[in-house]
Formats: sequence, structure tokens, C-alpha cells
Amino acid sequence: MSSESPLFKRIKRHVIGRERTFFAATAPGFEPLCLQELLNLQPAVGNARVTPGGVEFKGRLDDCYRANLNLRVPNRILMRISAFKSSNFRQLEKKIDDTPWELFLHPGSLLKVHVATKHCRLHHSAAISERFQKTIANQLSGIKPDEKSRKIANAEQNIFARGMDDRFNVSIDSSGDLLYKRGLKKHTGKAPLRETIAAAALLLAGYEGSQPLIDPMCGAGTFSLEGALLAKRIPAGWFRDFAFAGWPSYLAKRWDYIKRQAQSGFVTPKRPIIFASDTDGDACQRLKGCVEKYSLSDAVSVCQKDFFDLAPREMTDQTGVICINPPYGRRLGQKHDSQKIFHAICDKLKSDYYGWKLVLIAPSRKLAGTVPFATESYPIFHGGLKLT
Repeated sequence: MSSESPLFKRIKRHVIGRERTFFAATAPGFEPLCLQELLNLQPAVGNARVTPGGVEFKGRLDDCYRANLNLRVPNRILMRISAFKSSNFRQLEKKIDDTPWELFLHPGSLLKVHVATKHCRLHHSAAISERFQKTIANQLSGIKPDEKSRKIANAEQNIFARGMDDRFNVSIDSSGDLLYKRGLKKHTGKAPLRETIAAAALLLAGYEGSQPLIDPMCGAGTFSLEGALLAKRIPAGWFRDFAFAGWPSYLAKRWDYIKRQAQSGFVTPKRPIIFASDTDGDACQRLKGCVEKYSLSDAVSVCQKDFFDLAPREMTDQTGVICINPPYGRRLGQKHDSQKIFHAICDKLKSDYYGWKLVLIAPSRKLAGTVPFATESYPIFHGGLKLT
């Protein structure tokens, strides 16, 4: 006889064994890149398409696990739970209660509900969130906690409710911490770039990890660390945990198998092909410590040096990609000085880096337009700044 509980049988039938809809949320403008990344990883995912703010796709839980582990561009992966129409709180409470929350949440989960509405008669986000919290808690209070539930008591889970024209889409976050938190960097720089943006920039520049990469104003080393993961074929989420491990549907053995599959593809470079440097000796030491801690020294070399005293031939006889995130004159340095530095960087690139591909962060589209060689421009939003 089967030892599975009736509840777990329902979870297998409705969550584990059924194709579900997922949403990979991205920064504005990165949706097509995320779609391509998803299709390269999982060509068989169903009906993958760009929608405002990300990419929607159909798949099973395995696809959700792999997306979180491997995708470098998205901010989070959501699993759709329900969709309904509601224009008053009584109706809303009934619709929430119609959802079998025991299939998605353990009793005792620390629940956060994030609400956003547009053109909805129900527009008070705090009141809507309160209805979700109360209704879900009441429903789960009737579920007897099992051993698994007790082990993950107080584990945080996030529910997202998005309302448009009185129609609500309700999703659960499978990622937990935003995906730019790779689990690698415990140190920060003065004006750090998010890992998801750095990864998107590298992918747009055609970097796939086999050619040299120079990061000459490395700061916290975001470009270097993202490059190292690509060079060693290590998934973006290898060093971190995910919220789906706290779901009733979580299958630890399946997750371990997916990670073993990924690990079989790891490679070890014969010599470092990523060269990080900065004038800040403390920043270089912090990055070097991170590189050594996570066994990335075979891919990354770190030294203290000024970009303007650096020649690429000192590091490699091949061309590759150079990545520069200079001071913007907002959080770091003065605006006038940052413009002078930007123009000096362009002059240095033009004279010393002929044939190289370039990732250059500019504080404005206007300044980006002064680059004296052919480029493609992409607007990005980072920490409240509009960059290019």
C-alpha cells in the first residue's frame, strides 16, 4: 500500500504532475534576451512569449527548478496560482478562499503578500493584502502540520497579486531573494552593478566564456564574477537557495539530480582568461578573497592597477570583451569629472583596444552618443538611475 498522504497525492496530481504557467520577471528592455536564454536552456518549454515585464512560459516543476538555477537575466520566477475577477472585498475573500492553498504553502509559512492594481475598484493594496493574509491563514489552520511543515516553520514565502481592470492574477514566488543575489558576493563596492544587468550586458556583447574578458574598473567585481561563471559553465544560481525548497511540492531528490546534471558540465580553464583590476587596493583584496573562496582562481586574475596604465597585451594576445562601469558623478565622484573620465576612457579604448568588443555603462544616452566608434545602445534602470 502507498504511504503517501491524501494531501500529497493531491499535490502530485495538481502541482507536480501538471504543466503550469510561470513568469520570469525581468528589468525593462531585457525581455527578449530572457526569452532567448530560456529557449536555449529549455527548447521544449511550452508557449514561451514576451509579455510586459518578462517572459511567460508553460512547464513542469522541473522547468521551474532549472530556470531558477540557470537563467542569468531574470529577477525572479513566479508560478501562477489563480486568476479571477473581483470588484468588492466580499467577492475577493471568496475567490481567495476558493484556492486550495495547502497545495502551495505549508502551515506556518511566513507569508508576505505584494499587491499592485490598476483601473480596479479594489485599489487599496494594504486592505487587499490583509484579506489574502487572513483568508489563507484561516484555510491553512485546518491543516495538521507534518514533519516537513514543522522543519520549515517560519520559512518566508511571497505571494504576488496583480490587478488590472478588476481582474487579478495571483502567483507564488519560486525564487525567494531576487536572482541577482547569486550567493557569491558578500562584499560590495561604492556603486555596484546588479549581477542580472552585468549578465545581460555580457550576453548582449556576445560573451560566452571562451574569450578573454578585461574588467579594469572592477570595484566589487560583478562583471568578473559573472564572466567566471560563464567561463566555468557554472549556473547563475549554483551558490544560493530558492523559495521553492519550502513548498509542499518540493522534491529534494529531483533537485539534487538537476544539480548533478548541471555539475557534469562544469569546465576548468587551463589559465585565467578574466582579468580584474582597480586602483582601489582594498576592493581588489575583497574580490580576490571571493574568487579564492569559491574556487574561481583558475578563471580570474586580480591585480591593483590603473586602467589608463594598462595595456591588453600585458594580459593576453587575443581580443575579447572589455567591461567598464565608470563613476557616474552621482553616487561616486562629481558629474563634471565623470564626463571627463568617460571621454578619456573612450580615447584609451580607441587607441589600445582595436578589435575588442565593449560593454560600457554611460550615465546618460547623450553621453553614450559621444562614443567615437560603432555601438548599440540599451537603456537600463539601476538603483533609481537611468543609465545606458
